[in-house]
Amino acid sequence: MKIFTENKDRWITGLTLLAVTLFVGYMDNRFLIWLYLGAFYIVGFNEAVKLFNVKQTYSYIYAIIIWVISYFYPNPDDLFFLASIFFGAKLAYTQEHDKKLLILPFLYPTAGFLFMFMLYSEYGIKWLVWLLIAVMFTDVGAFLVGKTMGKTKFSPTSPNKTLEGVIGGVVLATIAGTIYAFFTDLDTLFMATLISALISISSIFGDLFESYLKREAGVKDSGTLLPGHGGVLDRVDGYLFGAIIMLIVLRAL
Repeated sequence: MKIFTENKDRWITGLTLLAVTLFVGYMDNRFLIWLYLGAFYIVGFNEAVKLFNVKQTYSYIYAIIIWVISYFYPNPDDLFFLASIFFGAKLAYTQEHDKKLLILPFLYPTAGFLFMFMLYSEYGIKWLVWLLIAVMFTDVGAFLVGKTMGKTKFSPTSPNKTLEGVIGGVVLATIAGTIYAFFTDLDTLFMATLISALISISSIFGDLFESYLKREAGVKDSGTLLPGHGGVLDRVDGYLFGAIIMLIVLRAL
């Protein structure tokens, strides 16, 4: 009970976000999903711009254009590569080396959000829910096990994260994701277990990468929008890595 009472804001915010997300998923409307993910993307992009210390304000225009195109373009994840080529060509032509940083927010979080939207467009809402379950239970498992039994430090990048918590999160997420995927006939038992485990592991490192960015920037949170969590990137970091791995694995297998 102490874990819940001491982290009241975190649980309230998390449950509220979960309720809204499930409602949007229940509606299962492509435009609504695009709009919902887009709201998180623009706020997350703004947070990333600050973390990377990018000065160019017109980067927001590029971000909005990319997201608008993603709704109409059949393969939204391709836009990540097109953006990379565009900025590479621009850098080579102008030789403005201080603009190398401009591409960073288009790698993170843009790529993750594009893959997330593509996951929905290509496979449907049930698969997006699978991603949600795997990452959510990774977070919950890592938090609960880490708080109650965590002793061994996992990485110097994130001092509060423990190896016991990571293992607990991956195990819980693998079980929850497997049960959901298998009993909703999304995949075989083996594939459901494999994909759930890979999503969970990748989400751990998505969270670790976000911690690295914050340490480099010298800030505690990426933003202040979500009480108990910080910013949007603090909340969706695991999904951004998880969505990419999930889509690649599904296409490969």
